[in-house]
Amino acid sequence: MQNTLELGVNIDHIINIRQARFTPYPDIIEAVQRVEKAGADAITLHLREDRRHIQDADVYRVRKHCTTRMNLEMAATDEMTNIALDVMPRDCCIVPEKREELTTEGGLDVIGQFERIKKVTQRLVAENIKVSLFIEPNIEHIARVSEIGAPVIELHTGTYANLVGDEKQRELERIQLASEFAVEQGLQVNAGHGLDDQNTMAIAQIPQIRELNIGHYLIARAVFVGLEQAIKEMQQIMQQARL
Repeated sequence: MQNTLELGVNIDHIINIRQARFTPYPDIIEAVQRVEKAGADAITLHLREDRRHIQDADVYRVRKHCTTRMNLEMAATDEMTNIALDVMPRDCCIVPEKREELTTEGGLDVIGQFERIKKVTQRLVAENIKVSLFIEPNIEHIARVSEIGAPVIELHTGTYANLVGDEKQRELERIQLASEFAVEQGLQVNAGHGLDDQNTMAIAQIPQIRELNIGHYLIARAVFVGLEQAIKEMQQIMQQARL
């Protein structure tokens, strides 16, 4: 089993608290500093088209102060692509986006939106930004990723996280098979969405997966134990999975 499994911490939900009352706190740079101090490998943030949490200024500030990797989640639009090319994060993850959703629901329609996703991906890749596509563990979709030109996929684990019993196990097996297929295609495999202290272990035991992106659970747990402790607890789960 590959021992290296990195953790990207999504800080969107910290900023949800700030935006609830439009206060100057919690400060996004303090959040970045505390996440990095805890040993996270990347800072993930999603600049949504409706700007419901992360704002444009936040993206620029994080890029200036981030000392690890900045992973910008974004929709496949010209506006977001232009912002990304101005900010120049290390990584960009292209995600589906609907204004009415509570959070990102499901993966990209790589087949139906092939040309648009390819256009955005190639603009970013041309500037040496590492692009990942947030997709379902679907072999048919993964098979088209190389044509798009993205070197990384992030498998949507939200369905797995919400299931129980035999259905959960079948979805886990689907993620495993998708991970194996993706690596055979020369892709890096990351995973994320809905992961917590109860369901991360099984995902982290899939040896092909290189990085997990986790946000909501860590911020919820931080209410009781602090952000750094919440991150360290998750890292322990991930490390235990790779023994």
